[in-house]
Amino acid sequence: MFAEVGFQVFRSTLIEVKRSEIFFGLLRIPMDALAVCAALLLSYRLREANIDLIPSVQLLEPAQSLPSLSYYLQSFVYPGIATFLFVAAILGLYSMRTTGSGWREMGRIIVASVLWAVLVMAWYFLVERQLFYSRALLVQATMLLAIFVILARSAVVLLQRACLRNGIGVRLVISVGKQPIASGARETLARDMHYEYLGHVTDLMSLQKMQIRCLPDLVLQTDPNPLSADTLALIDHCRSHHIGYAFLPPVFAEVPHQLVVDRLGILPMLRFQPTPIDGWGRVLKRLFDFLVSGTLLLILSPLFLLIALAILLESGWPVWFVSRRVGEYGRGMISVLKFRSMICGAERKREELLVHNARSDGPLFKVKDDPRVTRVGRILRRFDLDELPQLLNVFCGQMSLIGPRPHLPEEVDRYTLFQRRVFAVKPGMTGLSQVSGRSDLRFSEEVRLDLQYVEEWSPFLDLWILWRTVGAVLGKNGME
Repeated sequence: MFAEVGFQVFRSTLIEVKRSEIFFGLLRIPMDALAVCAALLLSYRLREANIDLIPSVQLLEPAQSLPSLSYYLQSFVYPGIATFLFVAAILGLYSMRTTGSGWREMGRIIVASVLWAVLVMAWYFLVERQLFYSRALLVQATMLLAIFVILARSAVVLLQRACLRNGIGVRLVISVGKQPIASGARETLARDMHYEYLGHVTDLMSLQKMQIRCLPDLVLQTDPNPLSADTLALIDHCRSHHIGYAFLPPVFAEVPHQLVVDRLGILPMLRFQPTPIDGWGRVLKRLFDFLVSGTLLLILSPLFLLIALAILLESGWPVWFVSRRVGEYGRGMISVLKFRSMICGAERKREELLVHNARSDGPLFKVKDDPRVTRVGRILRRFDLDELPQLLNVFCGQMSLIGPRPHLPEEVDRYTLFQRRVFAVKPGMTGLSQVSGRSDLRFSEEVRLDLQYVEEWSPFLDLWILWRTVGAVLGKNGME
């Protein structure tokens, strides 16, 4: 009897959760409408009074073509509210589930505001065949609209969080499977106030026993197998008891940032993406490399001539050193250019120096105080000037400004499958491992940093590494 009463109590809680989500999902619609109305009315009053948004700066001329307030309400405010709600709905801003990132929602609100302004201009230009009442009013309205909607949404979020802290709207989650739940998922469930993690059970029978005490809103399976009778039974149980079912792909559980949700026709598909440098990311990175390397080649061309002359005077021709390295994807070889910083024929003496190799933790070769380095070469290496010709490799698309270091083929022959993941991107002149103390790092740590760059690339990370590179080069030990 007590079990039955408890079951009914938690069933009523489940209904409350669903009602809570529906309430806050619907509440955003009138809040947005009020925010848009307030923004349009305030912008009208500001334009009517010739008040700029920039304090103490008068940029606007007196308004000449403003309509009456009643006509403005009928012809623009009411249609403007409906238009914004339509655009916001298209962008998914009225989803009933409100567990997404606040920053992402703010970005979509700004996009919706800009699209709203574009639709207004298109309507007046293409349909009404006339200009809008006031360009300044439209600019002010767009800015205020985005600000007011964000403030209205923030008020809804604060109200929802107050409810969540009191247990209203919290979704109860149980994980099921022979494998324990991934640490990242467990930490997210513990941190996000939208969820309450009830624990982990190993099979359906244990889940059924737990259901007597509480009815979960969501079951997360940690070891899904479409050919397993246990998986099919768990799915049927969740569907029959109106419990949400989801699964965490064990292959991707620890690298969620590399998982892309795609579709094969109408079928959902999970696709593994080795690096974010894909699609537009690859285009942006290549464009950045091309422009920056081309600019630097023009600016540094006098320095190139001085370095070449210094090498010629000390040790003669050639001034270049061409090193054959493994290219992107580990396929093919590229000719990496450097200013020659060693004596001629230095490669032939490498075998004699293997016993002095300072890198015994991996396949890399490095000799401290290498006797093959010339006097000019020591200066070049001190400030990494010997690497400058690689700007030509970057300009031609063989390398990137930022990426894992170029790899020698004899080193690559000794790499493990895990270490070969660094070939997902082009080798770089500088990189995360170089600005993190490359010569002081163990080989395993260098690979870890290179893989971190490969898996977590962003334009901002590239800019940060370039900034750190300047400091590392000007520092006491450079990047050696």
